[in-house]
Amino acid sequence: MAQVKICGLSDPASIEAAVKAGATYLGFVFFPKSPRAVTPEQAAALMAAVPVGIAKVGLFVNPSDEQLTTTLAVAPLDVIQLHGQESVDRVAQVKELTGLPVMKAIGISGPEDLPALIDYGLVADMLLVDAKAPKDAILPGGNGLVFDWRLLVGRKWLRPWLLAGGLTPSNVAEAIRLTGARGVDVSSGVESEPGIKDANLIRSFISAAS
Repeated sequence: MAQVKICGLSDPASIEAAVKAGATYLGFVFFPKSPRAVTPEQAAALMAAVPVGIAKVGLFVNPSDEQLTTTLAVAPLDVIQLHGQESVDRVAQVKELTGLPVMKAIGISGPEDLPALIDYGLVADMLLVDAKAPKDAILPGGNGLVFDWRLLVGRKWLRPWLLAGGLTPSNVAEAIRLTGARGVDVSSGVESEPGIKDANLIRSFISAAS
């Protein structure tokens, strides 16, 4: 069974559904422009119900040191996810500042984007291989876009990685089969509308990924 990360959680019912269905990672978005955004205080309240052993991931987009430290002072995160244009050096800085593992999201649209997975793999603890957002997109992820999974066939990376980008209960099994991904990440693919998670879709997604 592939490990599953349910991202953009913002209500107790969705967290309960993800936990009961067997999610490995729960993602909380600290990017105000996202319809899935939560404050550190909201996230902390939601995290209180997360059992030990399920990783709490905080998604940040080009965060300042202040945003990271003030968030961590309130919300007990286990992993930092960087989903912006952070440089390789910045990833290393965030690791040192927070003392937490860092997952770096890499947007892919064509073969020219693949070398970044090697560069960031030298410093990040995990990689999130996502569909590259359109240039005019407000959100760096969670847009429901799919990239050509064939680009990943037969490739190996330096770090553990999760596949993201347009995954749904109906296509996640094929995505895992084709790419060999041992982990997958979903947000919009288990929503009834932007920012609103659907417990049935969460259960269906995790079941399909098994």
